[in-house]
Amino acid sequence: MEYEAFTSQFWAHGTFWVFVAVVIFATIAGRRVLSAAGGMLDARTKAVQAALDEAAQLKAEAEAILAAAKQKQAQAIEDAQRILATAHAEAQRLAAELAAEAEATAKRRERLAMDRIQAAEAAAVKEVRVAAIDIATAASAAILRDTVSNDTDSGLIDHAIVALPKAMRG
Repeated sequence: MEYEAFTSQFWAHGTFWVFVAVVIFATIAGRRVLSAAGGMLDARTKAVQAALDEAAQLKAEAEAILAAAKQKQAQAIEDAQRILATAHAEAQRLAAELAAEAEATAKRRERLAMDRIQAAEAAAVKEVRVAAIDIATAASAAILRDTVSNDTDSGLIDHAIVALPKAMRG
């Protein structure tokens, strides 16, 4: 039987027609399956490509945001350094100003103290003079009371009246 399969006409056997039917079916069904699989693969390719494009766009946006953030950070650092320099200069200026003001206040207080000391000295000298005059007056009065009598008193007055014109002229 096997020999008959090789020697007889092959299209006469059912196996050939089953084979032909399978090939036709595979061709028709294969085209549909392949076109459906190809469509699925194309759709998947498009989805992956869209995801890659979106990822590339997101990466570009992220890089732009990162660059902007780095620029803002650099600007913030520069601003902070400028603020610190300004604050340092202001602190030095304020310290110098306060030192000058403190020195001026100290000089003003020293001058006020010296003025008070001079005023106290003048008042003390005046009080001593007044006291000396009072003592001298009291001593003179006591000496005159003890040493001068009524007769001597009138002689001194007469002598003073005579000497008055001479003292006035000269």
